Amino acid sequence: MITNIKDCATLNNGVKMPWLGFGTFQVPDGEVVERSVLWALEAGYRSIDTAGMYRNEAGVGKAIRESGIPRKEIFVTTKVANERQGFDEALRAFDDSLKLLGMDYVDLYLVHRAVKGKYPETWKAFEKIYKDGGARAIGVSNFLTHHLEDIIPDAEFIPAVNQIEYHPYLTEKELLAFCKKHGIVCEAWSPLQRGKIFEDKTIAAIAENYGRTMAQIALRWNIQNGVITIPRSVKKERIIENAGIFDFALADEDMAAIDALNKDFRISTHPDDY
Repeated sequence: MITNIKDCATLNNGVKMPWLGFGTFQVPDGEVVERSVLWALEAGYRSIDTAGMYRNEAGVGKAIRESGIPRKEIFVTTKVANERQGFDEALRAFDDSLKLLGMDYVDLYLVHRAVKGKYPETWKAFEKIYKDGGARAIGVSNFLTHHLEDIIPDAEFIPAVNQIEYHPYLTEKELLAFCKKHGIVCEAWSPLQRGKIFEDKTIAAIAENYGRTMAQIALRWNIQNGVITIPRSVKKERIIENAGIFDFALADEDMAAIDALNKDFRISTHPDDY
């Protein structure tokens, strides 16, 4: 039972990763991302997600330093930009991310997309980064089963995490099952479907029954399905609200009702079409 914001999933190398994190996609660098990350840390979040393509790693790093919280207590994730894949270029990209973050390591480094013809080579670079101590864990993002099947046979290290689009309208049951079989923890980006879940009558009814917000219901559904979740907001009250999911649990019938909303609907580019 996950009952505290500091509760963690255990990755396949033994590293602990919080079930709830704070996302920074499309949060501008500078004051906006710095303020948002500080609010999240004040609210109890201990996992912050950024990426090379977000162009806000510098602000994320600054906020973490200014928070006064010891670096070892914050789980930091970043990702290699798609245009910087390949063995040598991924190594250079990682060094650039560390400089922008102002850190000497990250907790999790992810391959942002399965760029055709590049990602197997990129994974080899990630394995070097991991062995050299630059990242406490390595993983992928937006990988489907066949992408994982491409790298697992020759991998020295199986990805620890697969960060995917995941929400009530895209439940990815087969992909989750494959990842579980191989010891890969799934992590949801856009768990609130960029606000579209707020139009759903089923989630609205469940939220009313529990006396919770629709966002809290969707996020609780995520973690009860064993999926790490990283909601994003630049509003302090929403950041705090999204963290309020640890003092209740959804009943089995409500979990099933939300599962049944699946439409295989994506809000982003299909991983095979990128």
